Amino acid sequence: MLDERKAAILRAVVEEYIETAQPVGSGSVAPQVKASSATVRNDMVLLEQEGYLRQPHTSAGRIPTDKGYRFFVDTIANPARLASGEIQQVRSFFDAAHGELEHLLHDTSRLLSDLTHYAAVVIGPDHETATIRSVQLVGLAPRVALLVVVLSTGAIEKHTVDLAEETGDERLAAATAHLSAHLLGQPAGRLPDSLAGTGDTSTDSVCDAALAVLRRGEEGEGGPVFVGGAARMAGAFDAVETVREVLSILEQQYVVVTVLRDVLDRGLQVAIGSETGLVPLAECSLVVAPYEVEGETAGSIGVLGPTRMNYPQALAAVAVVSRRLGRHLTEG
Repeated sequence: MLDERKAAILRAVVEEYIETAQPVGSGSVAPQVKASSATVRNDMVLLEQEGYLRQPHTSAGRIPTDKGYRFFVDTIANPARLASGEIQQVRSFFDAAHGELEHLLHDTSRLLSDLTHYAAVVIGPDHETATIRSVQLVGLAPRVALLVVVLSTGAIEKHTVDLAEETGDERLAAATAHLSAHLLGQPAGRLPDSLAGTGDTSTDSVCDAALAVLRRGEEGEGGPVFVGGAARMAGAFDAVETVREVLSILEQQYVVVTVLRDVLDRGLQVAIGSETGLVPLAECSLVVAPYEVEGETAGSIGVLGPTRMNYPQALAAVAVVSRRLGRHLTEG
């Protein structure tokens, strides 16, 4: 554990480096900790030896290491609050939000990016957390139907169903009734292999085709991923290759879901550098939080930025948006 003065010096270095992106010298820290420049300089050397700071150049000041950022995050005494204008921005966004879930989650990722100025990720609810609220078959052509499924999370899924024979509206209505009787309230991620017969071969064929389409939808890993503000990563790093690697990660849905889920499973709100578990994100930090629908964890949101991110503000934004998103989805 660091003594009080070293901890204060480290926090001052982190805060100034976050703000300026320039190595921090003892002269700028000394007034903040009420100690002489010589004392601060000696303590900064000790902090460097202990792995909390590093000196990018011999004549430069110090910058935080991942260990230094970790100490800073773990010792934030009072979580930051969003500014009143930002709180109003979040409130207005969700008061006006309506329409399909996919649009809401996409727009939420842009909202979170606007609040933090980092890339934002929103992972939608997956089938494991949703139950089926409504099923309907609508004819598109004599041998093609549209299957519309409404889930408890608010998601609306639409699937095209190819039918074995020409099928009229009356038979589609009968199939809809049979599917509803057996599927409403059932977990969308654990559907039965088959349904009991209706006594009518043609209706059973329609039901079987619809069920097969729904079961194929179970094969996805996690919920859909929405990324807002990815272009902001271009200005966060000096090296073009780093930007390219980070953007490549954001394009891989399965990887994004896995990283956020892994961070939350480890009980973390913030993953710094190598803690993300991915080499391309070694210069990045991730702030994450789950959101709940009807008291159950449905998905997660997060912001991805450089390790030199404004952690208190990012934590506050993620916390507020996750709560409001969960409340909005629960209230429908």
